[in-house]
Amino acid sequence: MLDNLLVGFETALTPENLLFCFLGVLLGTVIGLLPGLGSTTGVALLLPLTLAMEPVTALIMLAGIYYGAQYGGTITSVLISTPGEAASITTTFDGYPMAQKGRAGAALAIAAIGSFIAAIISLALLMTLAPPLARIAVQFGPVEMLAVVLLGLLTIVAFSGTQKMLGVTMAALGIALATVGLSSTSGAARYTFGSVNLLSGVPLVEMMIGLFAVGEVLYQIRNGAARPIRARFRDLMLTRDDLRRSSAPILRGSFLGFVFGTLPGAGTTLASFMAYAAEKKVSKNRDEFGRGAIEGVAAPESANNAAANANFIPTLTLGIPGGATTAILLGAFTLYGIQPGPLLFEQQPVLTWGLLASFFVGNVMLLVLNLPLAPVFAQLLRVPYGYMYPTILLTCFVGAYSMTNTMFSVWVVVVFGIIGYLLKTLDVPLAPLVMGLVLGPLLEKSLAQTMSLGEGSFAIVFQKPIALGIFVLAAVLFVAPSATGLLRRRRRGPVTAPRASVSASPAPDGEATASASGTAVAPPPAHEQADSRQDSPPRQPAATAPTGALSDVSDRRN
Repeated sequence: MLDNLLVGFETALTPENLLFCFLGVLLGTVIGLLPGLGSTTGVALLLPLTLAMEPVTALIMLAGIYYGAQYGGTITSVLISTPGEAASITTTFDGYPMAQKGRAGAALAIAAIGSFIAAIISLALLMTLAPPLARIAVQFGPVEMLAVVLLGLLTIVAFSGTQKMLGVTMAALGIALATVGLSSTSGAARYTFGSVNLLSGVPLVEMMIGLFAVGEVLYQIRNGAARPIRARFRDLMLTRDDLRRSSAPILRGSFLGFVFGTLPGAGTTLASFMAYAAEKKVSKNRDEFGRGAIEGVAAPESANNAAANANFIPTLTLGIPGGATTAILLGAFTLYGIQPGPLLFEQQPVLTWGLLASFFVGNVMLLVLNLPLAPVFAQLLRVPYGYMYPTILLTCFVGAYSMTNTMFSVWVVVVFGIIGYLLKTLDVPLAPLVMGLVLGPLLEKSLAQTMSLGEGSFAIVFQKPIALGIFVLAAVLFVAPSATGLLRRRRRGPVTAPRASVSASPAPDGEATASASGTAVAPPPAHEQADSRQDSPPRQPAATAPTGALSDVSDRRN
C-alpha cells in the first residue's frame, strides 16, 4: 500500500493537478455559500467543463468541489442560519446561537479544524479498510437499511429535548410530507393535487431554506430591529476550553461519519444527524445544546466531512453511489471510460490512488484557505440588519430559483418560510420535522422492499444477523433513557424521603434538628421561627457560637 500511496501523491502533486484541486475546493466553498446549490448541483453544472481534461485531473477537481461545498454550507449555517445543503442543517442548531453570542469565528474555526481532522482520519481508514468494508457494505440490503433508518428515527428523542411527544408528532409530519409525489413501489401519484411540480415530491432544499433562513428572518423582523451582532476579534479565537470540549466530539463524529458514509445511498445528511444526536446523549454539556454548544458544531461537521470521503468506498469498490453527489461522479467515471468496481484499484492504480491522495491535499488547502478567513466571515455580522435581511432573502430566492428555474421553488420557500416562522414563534422543535423529511423516503423504500423480500412477513429480520443486531441496538437506545431515569429515582428515593418527613413538622424546643442518619435538615420558614420565638423565652447564644452567626442574628433583629 505504501508504494501505491507514493504513486498517488506523485500524481496529485503535479502542478496541473494542484491547480485544479485548488480551483475545485475554491469553487466548492463558493457553491456551498449559495443556498440551494450544494455539492450535487455544483458538480452537475461543472461536469461538462471537465470532459476535455485528463480523467484523473477532472475527478480531482470534481471531488474538490464535493468536499469544499461541505464547508461552504457551514459558513451560511453559522452566520445567517441558512444551510447551504442538507448536510449542514445540524450545524444551524448550535452554530447560529454561537454567532448570536458573538462567537461566530470560533464556530467557523472549529468547523474547519474538525473537518480537517475528520478528513485525515477518514482517508486513513479509507485507504486501509476499503476492501473489507466494501465486502460488509455490499451485504447491506433493504432489511439492513430499514434497521439503520429506524435507528436514525430513534434519535428524535435526543432532538426533542423535554418535548418528546411534540417531537414525535413533528417527525410523523415530516414523514407524511416525504410521501408526497410518485410512490416508490406502485408509481402512483400521491397528494399532488394535480400539480406536475409535486410529482417528484416536495423539494427538500427549498423546504430547508424556507424553514431556517426565511423563517429566522421573519422571526427577527417580528422582534424589531435588533443591533448587529458584535464580532470582536478577541471573541473569535478558540480558547483552551473550546479545544478541550471539542476534541472528543471531533473524534466521535469522524468515526460515526465514516461508518454511515460507507453505507450505499446513506449520504452525508444521515451521518451528521446521527453524530449530533449521539453527542447530545454523551456530552457533559447536553443542557447547552441548541443554545450555542461548541460540541454541537464540532461533531456534525466532522461527521459530514468523514462521510463525504467514506462515500467513495462503495462508489470506487462496488460501483454503487454512496450519495447523490457520488452518483454524479459515478456518471463521470462512465463518461471517461472507466468502470468502478472491485478491480478498479488493480486496473487503474494511478487514477484511484491519485484521487485519494488529492483528498489530503485538498483538505489542507481548505484549512489554509478558510481558517484565517473565519474572523473575516464573522465580521459580516456587523452589517446592519436593515441591509442584511434583504440580502439574505434575495440570496434565498435566487438560490431556490436556480434549483429548477421555475417560480415553484420560490413559492415553496415562501410557504415554508411562513411555516418556519410560526413554528419558531410557538417554540416547536424543527429538528424532528427535518429528520422525518430526510429519512421518510429511505423508510418507505426499505420498508416496501423488506416486505417484498419477506412475502409480507417481518420474520425475514431474524434471518439477517446484521439487521437483527441493529434492531437490538435500537431497542436498547429506546429503553435506556427510561431505565436510567428510573434507576436514578430509586437511588435518590431513600435519601429524600427522611428529609421530607422531618422538615414537615417543626422540631420541639431543646431537640436537635438533624435526622437520625446525620443528614442536616433545612430550617423552618421565617414565620414559623417567629411564632416559636413568641411562644418560648429567648435563648442566650452559646459561648461557642461563631461570630458570623451572632452577627446574622443581630442583623435580623435590627
